[in-house]
Amino acid sequence: MDTVSELRTVGRRSANSSTMSGLARFGLLARGVVYLLIGWLAMQIALGHHTEQANQRGAMADVVHHSFGTVIVVLLGIGLGAYALWRFSEAAFGVTGEGRKTGPRLKSLGRGIVYAALCISTFAFLAGSSKGQDQQQASATARLMRHGYGRWLVGLVGVIVIVIGLVMIRDGLKRKFERELRMGELSGRTRSVVVWLGSVGTVARGVVFAIAGILVVDAAVSFDAKKSTGLDGALRTLADRPFGQWLLGALSLGVIAFGLFGLASARWAKT
Repeated sequence: MDTVSELRTVGRRSANSSTMSGLARFGLLARGVVYLLIGWLAMQIALGHHTEQANQRGAMADVVHHSFGTVIVVLLGIGLGAYALWRFSEAAFGVTGEGRKTGPRLKSLGRGIVYAALCISTFAFLAGSSKGQDQQQASATARLMRHGYGRWLVGLVGVIVIVIGLVMIRDGLKRKFERELRMGELSGRTRSVVVWLGSVGTVARGVVFAIAGILVVDAAVSFDAKKSTGLDGALRTLADRPFGQWLLGALSLGVIAFGLFGLASARWAKT
């Protein structure tokens, strides 16, 4: 029992250390850069240009073609891993400002799992994996739907993603992200800009998630796994609708706003 207690103590100290705080800020910075790139790619789709997939993998593919691109992608991959590690530490030992409440810890656990997967995906891309994220999602959906209750499970996942998107929209409108920032250090014009970026960016991110979830539900209802195409598919589906390019252009600016908010979070987040 003493050994377990000691390990917990060491874990808590590590979670609250300056090293973990540095990892958190590096991770937030990497997340912000990735969303900036996704927003840029989405804008290219809105303008009718042929571009990489408007998702994390497409962002990496766009960067890697430039000078020092591979080094930048490696740093982004490490940053996504750092973000995941920070969220896992919150899930294990409590969230700053929230203590050991179950809800915030489960939210951090979910974030950690998602960004750990994105970190793995980044290094798989560097290792030469040829499958895009949309292809991977469609393949996984197809495998799941072959089973008896597969369509129901896929539909449930889609509903969950829609709910997550709606929660993001609510949080953006109610500015709940302020809980995660050291608002006392923000004042005047800087405070207004950061809050505006957080609100607009979080709402835009929620809209994209909701559209992606609707596509997953549609895939389950129509028994067509190809319709489950993730972030890139959601954005391209919007572009194909009446006035879709204008809507996608506005949404891409919102995603860019979230990326800029991510950079601000790297400076003012509670870690």
